[in-house]
Amino acid sequence: MNRILLASAFLLVSISAAFADEIPSVLPAPAVVSPAPKAPAPKLVEPHLHIARSNIAGHARIALTFDACMGQADERILSTLVRERIPATIFVTARWLKRNPAALAVFLQNPDLFELENHGQNHIPAVDAPTLIYGIASAGSPQAVRREVEGGAAAMVAAGIPAPHWFRGSTAKYDLSAIGEIRAMGYRIAGYSVNGDGGSLLGAVITEKRIASARDGDVVISHINQPTHAAGEGVAKALVDLKAKGTQFVRLQDVEDTGDDKTTE
Repeated sequence: MNRILLASAFLLVSISAAFADEIPSVLPAPAVVSPAPKAPAPKLVEPHLHIARSNIAGHARIALTFDACMGQADERILSTLVRERIPATIFVTARWLKRNPAALAVFLQNPDLFELENHGQNHIPAVDAPTLIYGIASAGSPQAVRREVEGGAAAMVAAGIPAPHWFRGSTAKYDLSAIGEIRAMGYRIAGYSVNGDGGSLLGAVITEKRIASARDGDVVISHINQPTHAAGEGVAKALVDLKAKGTQFVRLQDVEDTGDDKTTE
């Protein structure tokens, strides 16, 4: 009996040893999969725009431009422009037009004051590669840039506005290829030289000072779609002060201009 048990134990040890010889002492490391390389972020530009100077002391020539992105009309600014008979160029989106028929009526009733131009269909940055700008997703392709531009223009014409000649994209930033595409569509691209209200996020006092700093030949950008923001108060006050100083206000359609990054060539 003991001999049988010893033989069985010996057999089990032998079998275990045989299998152990077939098992590698070190397991192969798992394959490392490298992540796909990210596409480089597109190089963005924020073009400047200047208009022809008056070169008359005490009568600086300034172009006021306002973006109407989304939201409601800022009556503080609109009423000041109408009351003081101050001309301006207004860049409207299709989304803003739908929500503000009363303000649109005021614009159309004062063609001597207001030039209406294209700010796009859905307020999407006119960049033809995927990226985020201030947290806003860009159009992302040439086809999407075209849809943004053409959609904005179509909405304007449908609302009774003359066909636009200028375009300003959301965030006022572009890549160079998108600039070429928009120019090929027949648009001049509206940059600026003075940021009046910091996207309507600045306080009234700072906004007033920024706009008051405009000099002969400057193009000022501000917003006319944030009636609850303090910046609108500063815009309205600055306009009155500049007029009192003898400033000559013009629309983009009324004067020669020069934009960099081939935005107006």
